[in-house]
Amino acid sequence: MHAVGGEQVEAAVAHCVALLRTVADRDWDGVTAGRLEWSCRHTAAHLPHAFLMYAGHLAGRVHDRRLPLRISVDEGADNAGVLRAVEAAGALLATAIRTAPREARGYHPYPFHSANREGFAAMGVAEALLHTHDIAEGLGVAYEPPADLCAFVLTRIFPHVRPGPGPWPTLLWATGRADLPGRAPVTEWHWYNNPVLPAGRLTLEGVTPAAAIDLSAGGDGGFPWLGGGPADGTREGAGMVVKQYEAGVHRPQWGMYVLVRRADGRAVGAMGFHGPPDEDGRVEVGYDLVGAARGHGYAAEALRALSAWALAREEVTSVFARVARDNLPSQGVVSRAGFTRVAEDGEQFAYALRK
Repeated sequence: MHAVGGEQVEAAVAHCVALLRTVADRDWDGVTAGRLEWSCRHTAAHLPHAFLMYAGHLAGRVHDRRLPLRISVDEGADNAGVLRAVEAAGALLATAIRTAPREARGYHPYPFHSANREGFAAMGVAEALLHTHDIAEGLGVAYEPPADLCAFVLTRIFPHVRPGPGPWPTLLWATGRADLPGRAPVTEWHWYNNPVLPAGRLTLEGVTPAAAIDLSAGGDGGFPWLGGGPADGTREGAGMVVKQYEAGVHRPQWGMYVLVRRADGRAVGAMGFHGPPDEDGRVEVGYDLVGAARGHGYAAEALRALSAWALAREEVTSVFARVARDNLPSQGVVSRAGFTRVAEDGEQFAYALRK
């Protein structure tokens, strides 16, 4: 089952508060939180601020910049009061996630300037887990959150990070908080929300590793599909994303996108790149539509948008597509998208669109 995130936010906040209540009688002001420059008190007070900002951006559909809103815990609040604020703000974030439509997005700077409800959920869970770790480390107490919560974060906002020996050690390493055998220390990092591209009647929504894992296993990936489910090619493409993720070579903007119809929010197919540009600046694209969506021009519309986006990147010189010799409808798609035939290879034609 593909999780949306409200339940995960609640679980992470409950786990955070349960641990910190055991040390609420300690001095949080005079102790630095782990490797941060903040005190334990400042770090704990940051959590309700982050939760409420995330909830506000998602619930308010704030798209272009941060809310001009100041949120802070009263200076006179004791540690127990701070934790009550953490619980309340976490509950509001969980509610915003549960009530937001699937297509809703709000502003977040990293790296594509927006996040959906799963992205905000993953960021909220990450804030809770990581800052509880920071405080626990500063106060000298042991802390390890549930592995499933760590995996929820990694498969949604750390798509570029190769899975490690366990979700928690991997998340600590990916955020510069711990070493991982065989990997260089991380000194700079940020998470990645999924990319979204407009394409006329469609929106191209980047597929996270979590969605790809679900799709490749027979699920819906969190999308309502026209006709009840994706085509076989979409599941195969999702399997490619999973393999890239497991190998640590997945790059979200050069991965797979689900084509979502703006009119009704239904997913009608998938399109994406086989990987990042090669040394010659070439990327290859593939696509698939559900049967009920064919013949309406969706594939050509999406291919024009995705190719234009790719060719606008400095590192890209050309976009290629391979089409079976006997697949006349697909040949029509690439032609209508502006591609020209450049080669024949056995049972396939190669098409290209260049700068």
